[in-house]
Amino acid sequence: MTERKQAIDACLTFPNVYEDYPFDDFNWTVMRHKGNKKAFAFIYRHNGQMKINVKAQPFLVEVWQRQYFAVTSGYHMNKRHWVTIVLDDTLPDDVILQLLSDSFELTKPTIRLPR
Repeated sequence: MTERKQAIDACLTFPNVYEDYPFDDFNWTVMRHKGNKKAFAFIYRHNGQMKINVKAQPFLVEVWQRQYFAVTSGYHMNKRHWVTIVLDDTLPDDVILQLLSDSFELTKPTIRLPR
């Protein structure tokens, strides 16, 4: 996965999500949950490379960064909870999809049970 469209299409495979362009800079695509409008992926080009910011469990952030060169600290995000994926074709698609899935799960709407 190296292109914005591929990243957006991967995000759209999750249920009840949509793409958003909330900033004046249309370089940024934000993938959100319909239920709570929380973002689970920020897709953008920076320094000539496509990148995706995703949320991760704090205890896994460092693990992902040590294991994969293409996973770095979250650009413009809380470094404890977010990582940046560089889409340079060095990270297998299944790893990217796992990171997207984790982010989706961490940000999805909570189901409130009736009392």
